[in-house]
Amino acid sequence: MEDLETETRCPEDLEDDNDSSDDNSTKRRKKSNLLLVKPMFVEKPMETGFQQTTRICLEQIREALLHHRWQEAAEYMAYYPQILENTSHSKAQQNKEVIWRISTEILHHHPNSKIEDYNNIYERMKHSGVKHYLMICLEHSFHLMLSGHIEDAKRQLSLAEGWRHGKESAAQYQRTKLIHAYRGLLDYIIWCDKKVTHCNTDLSDPRDSQELQNYFRQASVNLKEILKSPGVWDSFILSYVEMLEFYEDHEEALQILNDYAYDNTFPPNPNAHVFLYQYLKQHGTSDRKLMKVLKNLHVIVPSHEMMLDYSSFLLQSEKKSDLQKALGVVLEMLDFACWRSNLDAWKRLKAIIQKLQLQEDWKDVVSLKMAARKDWWPALHFTSFHASKDSEENPELMEVKASLTKILCPVTKIDRRHNIGNTYCPTIICTYLPNA
Repeated sequence: MEDLETETRCPEDLEDDNDSSDDNSTKRRKKSNLLLVKPMFVEKPMETGFQQTTRICLEQIREALLHHRWQEAAEYMAYYPQILENTSHSKAQQNKEVIWRISTEILHHHPNSKIEDYNNIYERMKHSGVKHYLMICLEHSFHLMLSGHIEDAKRQLSLAEGWRHGKESAAQYQRTKLIHAYRGLLDYIIWCDKKVTHCNTDLSDPRDSQELQNYFRQASVNLKEILKSPGVWDSFILSYVEMLEFYEDHEEALQILNDYAYDNTFPPNPNAHVFLYQYLKQHGTSDRKLMKVLKNLHVIVPSHEMMLDYSSFLLQSEKKSDLQKALGVVLEMLDFACWRSNLDAWKRLKAIIQKLQLQEDWKDVVSLKMAARKDWWPALHFTSFHASKDSEENPELMEVKASLTKILCPVTKIDRRHNIGNTYCPTIICTYLPNA
């Protein structure tokens, strides 16, 4: 470590001389406006030799990481943990976290890293201080899980579950909840593996397996507990529902999905409504109940792909108000650029308007829905650029849009006479229409 400073010291100016004429000419030069790069290593006041050496070592590690020189970073990292000998309590936890984060980053990218290397660094950091113990255990289990060592990952979480230190803080409570959740997820993964094994080797019904039931109960305890803590728990909820379906406990599965979607203490989550809709549809629920779920999803994400399903239900309804709702749903979808070239969405819009035209007031309904869109929809959907692109890439789409253009954005004589710019105007709509 003592040699690091001499190895990394900035080179001295080898062209330094005392020629007065050069000095005078330098003074007469105009000061450059270019920003000068600050030297990498700047000696700080009141810095001991040990502190300076560890700081330079960290800078070298940083440079190696930025340039993906993983072997060089690993070599420097072998020395950097000496920083833990620093008696400054204010930076002790910070130094431990730096070592933890950098070490795992190097191992993640180093071509010769082994699972034993990860285990060594995680175990070392767990016992270096208590502040990050739970998070290190959780991250350790993640790596083991991704490496296929499911039982070892579960063992790590089991150790973390039993860990206690002092009075439990709010942050520690939240981390403990997270560990319980992932412990349940690991039990689910093991349950899936055992289920596949039973299905392939045993002729009896796998639901009768005592081993499977044990893992199911273990997973259920932690996964069901999740619903008591508001958050986004998609993977955990789906895992629990899958196990409940396997054991044909459909009532409990539906209750879990309903609670996840409609509990007001949870953050708005479109996936929760998607899961509920898919489950209900799978089990032959009535269209009215499916529409209710999609209605709530529409409030959260009006551009969701399932709005095509929602508009289809509304279109099939005999209620006049539902047909008008269907028009609004599809128009809101097309407000988003991601649906601009979607043939299914435009076909649905055409079908809705064709059915609306059977009503006497259909023009008023369409005009009301388009009132807030008349200034920007032409630029979004009906420019000459769109016409050219659609004719080349999707002629069927162009045909559908052309049949709707005069209905959605009617062109008047005054509009034709006043050519309002080139980005949007009825004149450009005319260029979209084949016969305009």
